[in-house]
Amino acid sequence: MNIEPLPTGRPPEISVTEPIEPAYERVKQMLFRPFDLGKWFTIGLGAWLAGLGEAGGGGFHGFGGNYNFNGHHSNDQVLQDFRHGYYQVRDYVADNINWILPLAVIAGLLLTVFWLLLLWLNSRGKFMFLHCVALNVAEVEVPWMKHAKAANSLFRFRLVVGFLGLVVILPLAVFMVVLIGQMMLGGEVTLARVLPVVGLGAGLALASLVFGLVHKALVDFVVPIMYLRGGGCLAAWSEFFGLLTGNFWRFVLYVLFQIVLGMVIGVMVLTAIVVTCCIAGCLMALPFVGTVVLLPVLIFKRAYPLYYLRQFGGKYDVFAGTKTNGE
Repeated sequence: MNIEPLPTGRPPEISVTEPIEPAYERVKQMLFRPFDLGKWFTIGLGAWLAGLGEAGGGGFHGFGGNYNFNGHHSNDQVLQDFRHGYYQVRDYVADNINWILPLAVIAGLLLTVFWLLLLWLNSRGKFMFLHCVALNVAEVEVPWMKHAKAANSLFRFRLVVGFLGLVVILPLAVFMVVLIGQMMLGGEVTLARVLPVVGLGAGLALASLVFGLVHKALVDFVVPIMYLRGGGCLAAWSEFFGLLTGNFWRFVLYVLFQIVLGMVIGVMVLTAIVVTCCIAGCLMALPFVGTVVLLPVLIFKRAYPLYYLRQFGGKYDVFAGTKTNGE
């Protein structure tokens, strides 16, 4: 599929369904024509780094939790248990603050360093995986070195956005937890107490949605533009905003269709887990191994936005230099 831009730089049609077929073909070309287990593991390394530290990054994370619903505890008993546990924890912390505070500071610093390392590796992995999908190659060293500058620019941008997200989201979450705790300790649930919690929850959901959309646009479109231009993250954002302002509703439709597509893929993955009697699920839960098992899905999810972006003209075609002519 070769789409040439019009003199205005915009193609006549932008479809959310048309990229499905070439993305599916890309998966077959990369992984099954021919099948090469070594290629799976090599590309899998880039895919694993590209998802490192993100939801579903190291493997498949299932749904559910350890919930205990039984009728032996009334609401009053639950509130009493909560108060008892709260006062125990408060008293323990107050009695041992001399060593808990330094330990908390050290743990916070170590977690920050670990998060920075994950974010840096993830940013490098984004370009490694994109490189492999765009060129249909299984390479590690070449994309690691070639796209180092762009990946570092991406890392710095994500670091700033992550800090902003922390400044915005953390206070909302803390205040909401505090208000809920006060209600449980006081034993009174009134409209005057519930409304602030609802408002904070709505604000938390809205902020999470905004930062989620920023991340979606960054991974799906800004990173490919950086890959094509070899420039920094801010320059790629500027170019993407030019596309977004002229095609706002097209991108809204894209996001909505991605939600549907994600649900379909989720059903397919769960079906595979059930059919294999949870063997596939166990493999997906393993770090790196889960990424290799899910590699067809991950390649499809990486290729789909690339084919969508290509519809805006040849200058957005990351597949132009592919080593396998199967487009």
